[in-house]
Parts: sequence; structure tokens; C-alpha cells
Amino acid sequence: MSFELIKPDININFIGHRHIAFTVSAILILICLGSIFFKGLHMGIDFAGGLLVQARFSQSVTPDQIRQALSEDGLPAPAIQAFGEAGDYEYMINLQSDDDLESEAGVGSALSQKVQDSLFGHFGADKVEIRRVEMVGPRVGQDLRQKAMSALYYSILMILIYISGRFERKWGTSAALVGGLLLLLYLASLLGVSMVYLIIIALGLTLILCYVLKFEYALGAILSLLHDVIITVGIFAFLDKEITLSFVAAVLTIAGYSLNDTIIIYDRIRERVASSRKGDYAETINRGINETLSRTVLTSGSTLLVIVAVYFLGGPVTQDFALALLIGIGFGTLSSIFISAPALLFWSKPQLPGSAGGFSSAPGRL
Repeated sequence: MSFELIKPDININFIGHRHIAFTVSAILILICLGSIFFKGLHMGIDFAGGLLVQARFSQSVTPDQIRQALSEDGLPAPAIQAFGEAGDYEYMINLQSDDDLESEAGVGSALSQKVQDSLFGHFGADKVEIRRVEMVGPRVGQDLRQKAMSALYYSILMILIYISGRFERKWGTSAALVGGLLLLLYLASLLGVSMVYLIIIALGLTLILCYVLKFEYALGAILSLLHDVIITVGIFAFLDKEITLSFVAAVLTIAGYSLNDTIIIYDRIRERVASSRKGDYAETINRGINETLSRTVLTSGSTLLVIVAVYFLGGPVTQDFALALLIGIGFGTLSSIFISAPALLFWSKPQLPGSAGGFSSAPGRL
């Protein structure tokens, strides 16, 4: 007798409970946005600029002791994070600097040497091991921030073209929309407006235009993607985790994974719409979700098992990257089911579950 985790004829009423899912997601997003704006993002050296020193001590040392030692030597108050396993006494020391450390190599070298001399002088040269030193100028950090935001927005625009073209045959309209948005973005950038603010405004305009032009599938996919990214960034802000280039790579990976899940569900919905044009649209979407549920759960589950192993066994260097993937893929799986697919109903007035001619709201079994 074969074991089946999810029965082929399962019929969970996802669409009937979409308002609950939307409410929960909205609350989570508001909490995460609050965490981002009020607590702030802990920018790593990649984006903030400054000097990063990774030091390992052979004796028990606390972050406050390190901070006091550096301040006594006239150095700016650093952000200090424990690194490695408990009892390793290894720390990441991040000092902000207004100087361009890359263009003025002498400034960076002098600051790095001063930090090392301070640590050696207070704790002993034989008890401190400098394992890594990195220097990034503020201008370089600002450029990296803008490029990271641009990469995410451009990926969203490419998703818009692909989804609209594949599922709605609107290749020309979507390409024209994306071209117009990119032109507006370029012209606005010539006026000297911050690229970060421009992209936020352009993103809002993109969502509005998708709704007005009835890019049903594209809007659902973009909303799902933004849901995953905002929650991932919000949780990192709440946990005071560093935002680094590795985190940006994780976010782009999450975008691709979430999109893949969404496309699988959309494909099945499109097939069912084509074969049952007279059926209730909400029921058709619900059946499409249920028919791909086994694939979605098993694929995401196996992926998450690997990421959990990387998180616990891969060491501190990959922990934040793995944590971002855990959050993003976990919520990405849920958003593909509860956001991207139900979003197709924004433009229609389907018969409610349980009404005459509607689909059964009896729960299925997992």
C-alpha cells in the first residue's frame, strides 16, 4: 500500500478563506513595514561604507569592553556583533567613516591600523587575531544601495512582461508599459531625484497601471513577490540582522523561487479555464491550487530541509543567507497559494462558496 502525503482528490477551500489570508498578510506587512521604518535597517559595510574588522580573542571579551577600548583611543563608536559559535569570542567590528576609504587609501589604512593598535594595546597582541579587514567608501555604499534597489525593480518589470505575455498574450502592451516606466525613471533621474525614492514611486505606479490595464496574472505575481520581500526585510530589521550583498542575492533568489511556484499554479488555472469556460471562476482557481498542492508542498518542503541544514551546519558565514531563504521561501510558498492565485479575482465577482452553484467549502485532508 503506497503512502500519499496529499490525496490527489483533495479539495481545500483556499479561495473561500482568501479574505482571512489577505487580512493576516496585511497585518504582517504592516508590522514588517513598521519594523523597517521605525527600527531601521542595519546596513552592512557593503551599503553603509566604513571599516569592518573581524577579530578573534583568546580570552573572554564583551562587546562593551571592545567599544570602550576603541572609544578611549578616540575612535568612533562601532557597531559590534558576535560572530561564530558561543565561546569563540569572535566579533565583527563595524566603524562608520565620512571619508572615502577607497579613493583615499591612506585614510582607510590609517584607520585600520589605529583599530588594530587599539585592540592590541588593550587586550594584548598575542590574545587578538585580526582575521579580516574590509574598507568601503560611503559613495560606493550609496551606489550599491541604488543598484540593489534597481536590480529588484528591473526584475519585477521583466516578470511583468513574461507573465503578461505568457498567460494573457499581452506581449506588446506589457513591453510598451515597461518601456514607458523605464523612460520616466530615466528622465526623473536626470532631475537629481534619489534613485531609491524614484524606484519606490515607480513601483507604486506599476501596481496601479497593472490594475487599470487588467494585467491579472502579472499583478498577482508582483503582489506575491512584494509580500515575500517585505516580510523578509522586515524580519531582518526586527532581528537587527545586517543587510549585505549576500542578503540581496538571497532576495533575488526568493523572487525567482516564488515566481516559479506561482507559474506552476497559474499554468494549471489556465488549463482549467480553457477546458471549463462556463464554470465558476472561483471554483476553477481553487481546483487549480488543489491540483498543484502536492507538488508545491513537496518541492518547497524538500528545499527548506536543505536550507535548514545549511543554516545549522554551514557555519556563521552562510547563516544570514540561509535565514533569508528560509523566511522568503516559506512565505513565498504561502503567498503563491493565498495571494497570487486569489488576486485573479480582483476584476471579477465570483459566486461565493456555499451559494447556489458555488463550489463546496468542505475542507480537504492533508
